[in-house]
Amino acid sequence: MPEPADRRGTRPCPICGQPAAEKTRPFCSKRCADIDLNRWLSGVYAVPAVESEDDEDAPPERSGEAG
Repeated sequence: MPEPADRRGTRPCPICGQPAAEKTRPFCSKRCADIDLNRWLSGVYAVPAVESEDDEDAPPERSGEAG
């Protein structure tokens, strides 16, 4: 369900804090959108992972093997 029209654009840009623009929402500009994309692509944003003990006991996966 879309937000009511009076609530749209009220959240600030996550990069610089300026009001979000309709065209580039949730960012205020293409520049801030590009900064965010660069952060994703360069690995600044990462989801932490915890390896379980079961992962250590599993045999390594083989790649490129015909079956």
